[in-house]
Amino acid sequence: MHPVMHLPSDADTQELRKALWHYRIGHRITEEAEGPLLWIADPRQHAELKSLVARWERGEALIVDKPANRRYASGSILTTLRHVPVTATAMAISLVIFALTGWLGNGVVMALTIVPIEISGNQFVYRSLTDGLINGQVWRLLSPAFLHFGWMHLIFNLMWLWYFGRQVEVLQGSRTMLLLLLVAGIGANLAQYFTGTVLFGGMSGVVYALLGHVWVMSRRAPQRGFFVPQMLVVFMLGWMVFTMTDMASWVGFGNVANEAHLGGLLVGLITGVYYSSRRLKTD
Repeated sequence: MHPVMHLPSDADTQELRKALWHYRIGHRITEEAEGPLLWIADPRQHAELKSLVARWERGEALIVDKPANRRYASGSILTTLRHVPVTATAMAISLVIFALTGWLGNGVVMALTIVPIEISGNQFVYRSLTDGLINGQVWRLLSPAFLHFGWMHLIFNLMWLWYFGRQVEVLQGSRTMLLLLLVAGIGANLAQYFTGTVLFGGMSGVVYALLGHVWVMSRRAPQRGFFVPQMLVVFMLGWMVFTMTDMASWVGFGNVANEAHLGGLLVGLITGVYYSSRRLKTD
């Protein structure tokens, strides 16, 4: 986040904020001793923001309705996706694999589990992680993150991947998002594997890593523009604890990759502290 200007202390900024979000200008208003301070996420939108503020100060209409245009809407979606290529690609891969699993069946799952699986005498035979790595199947360290075993599982994970991943990628760049995806995905999978489980999947470990990362960044480096509602943090952590209890099975959630959740969260907390500490040293 970059500071732009102080606003009048007694001004109602609701219309201004509504217009800024309408035009997709990431911003934040903080209360300072000199008055409300307006911040901008992308300095390239500085001129557009200043123009809107000037019109707001003159009392002009800020949002001009235009006829619906399908081409414009499609372009807006594509533009948004181009700004978050890692997040969008991770979601697309998850959707494609989910569709292929429904179409081709167990063969897709067996190709992506953390260890090689073979069928012998109508029974599954699980190899070791070492066997897979020796045979060059290094993708198995990450691929379980893209496996989902139901619509609710898929939707829940992709919804939070979009919410948190987009913040990381917009505010810290695609390289940081890719690094978090790889480290959190592999770390969460290994945490689950070393508890003795080999048949698991889902992006939940990455989601909890992003949650931890965004939460720490929002607390330790608020000027960067990260935001996560406190109640959402409480809900996500409460959900993780809930799935660790027997109650989750009683209400029909079945087996949950709890160690992957916890492993991902720890990765996110560590990366959040690391990146926020680097930022604080340079300020």
